[in-house]
Amino acid sequence: MKNYLLKGLEGVEERIAAHLRSDVALIHQVSGHLLSGGGKRIRPLLVILSARLCGYDRPELLDLASAVEFIHTASLLHDDVVDGSCLRRGRASANVIWGNEASVLVGDFLFARSFTLLVRFGNPRIMEILSGATEVMAKGEVLQLANIRSPSPDLGHYLHVVRCKTAGLMAAACRCGAVLGNADPEREAALEGFGLEIGMAFQFIDDLLDYVGEQDEFGKTPGSDLAEGKLTLPLLLALQSAPAAERESILEIVSRKRKTAAAFRKVVAFLERYDGIGQTRNEARQRLEKAKRQLGLFPDGTARNDLLELADFLMERRR
Repeated sequence: MKNYLLKGLEGVEERIAAHLRSDVALIHQVSGHLLSGGGKRIRPLLVILSARLCGYDRPELLDLASAVEFIHTASLLHDDVVDGSCLRRGRASANVIWGNEASVLVGDFLFARSFTLLVRFGNPRIMEILSGATEVMAKGEVLQLANIRSPSPDLGHYLHVVRCKTAGLMAAACRCGAVLGNADPEREAALEGFGLEIGMAFQFIDDLLDYVGEQDEFGKTPGSDLAEGKLTLPLLLALQSAPAAERESILEIVSRKRKTAAAFRKVVAFLERYDGIGQTRNEARQRLEKAKRQLGLFPDGTARNDLLELADFLMERRR
């Protein structure tokens, strides 16, 4: 991430470390493994920049940013167990090192710690926004799991899952910043919309990197979505253009419990043939442009420019 964006996160890492202190060594080991693994801290940055855009910049803002990152990290620990993932951010995932039980329980601890911080923060509206986003994230995970068991090329279902699982927390992070700055309802909705759109774009880029990204850069095994039976945007868009017989052939591969390297190559060739990657990149770009337009209500300045630059960074990212 660019240096001037990283400056917005100064102090967050120290607060995260302070709030992770526990007399249970395993909690520190498991959570610390993931939190020290090179995460981009997009969600804390959204909290901080959105609040600053609305005129709020107090030290306790870092505690709220930490709470949002704990919610995100807890969801990653649980996701890796559900998905059976072996890599996270280029390293062995916590469930591989310490087991599924430890990952789930430490994820539970992080959820609880995040809400302890929110209670201390003492703003009922912030608590309502983030508890609602957490509930929606869980709903999205269940919806995704149900579709893996019976994969259906339903673009609307996919978009709903992404809105719940990924975009919802980013939207909530931005909305919290607006609430702290006592923004009027129009500006609060605009910042929430900004977060929602960049959250959708973030997931679209993640989906395409799963097919074209390098493992050393992306931090996950290429083809993991396909291996897990997930129909993500590149495939969904390519399937819309393919003839029926070819669609059925690809869907049969997706539904297999085990996928070979040859099957993965066949799917990648299918994506190239019907431009699934290019279409996905274009969809992400359109979402990010829509996000930028949401900031038109706000005056020019450092926080607004940083949010615009963050949108550009998400489009360019390779991990």
